[in-house]
Amino acid sequence: MKIERLVVGTFNRGKAREMTELLQGLAIEVLPLSAFEGARPVAETGETFEANALMKAEGLARQIGEWVVADDSGLEVDALGGRPGVFSARYGGEGLTDADRCQRLLDELKDKPPDQRAARFRCVVAMSRGGPERIVTSGAVEGRIAFAPAGGGGFGYDPVFVPNGYERSFGELGAEVKRRISHRAEALRRFREELARRLER
Repeated sequence: MKIERLVVGTFNRGKAREMTELLQGLAIEVLPLSAFEGARPVAETGETFEANALMKAEGLARQIGEWVVADDSGLEVDALGGRPGVFSARYGGEGLTDADRCQRLLDELKDKPPDQRAARFRCVVAMSRGGPERIVTSGAVEGRIAFAPAGGGGFGYDPVFVPNGYERSFGELGAEVKRRISHRAEALRRFREELARRLER
């Protein structure tokens, strides 16, 4: 496989920064989507994280003519039957802030005790140039939903998610810990390993 450039396919600045950091050290140039003025969002109509990740990677690749790595990720809460799931970024409707969505989640769980607040972040990473060749990897991190937001780090649901083995939220733990244990970190580690293997062929 011959790849000289790889574009991080997200319009979310926090996610773009996190993914770019996790892809450092590969023997290819990693570019942000913002370097391509004509790029437009791809509709995420899939019913799974994998379907949406592939839609984004393939759709953006066709727009800009480059290899694109994209992800779809979200929060699954057991007490809510797996919601918000693939709708995590749009939970509660359009126009809400991250803080609004966190509060919506906390409101739904307000009567749930600690042992009924199990949740996990799940991520699927996909790379494509619009053709048949692709790489798809996944990762997950188990945890629980806190009773109140804490910490100003991260983005999305980070302030209300406490990973197993910790007493602080992703919003408090900082980028270094998150790079080591997060769902996106796991999916991208697996992606890097697979991409490195293919680059050597």
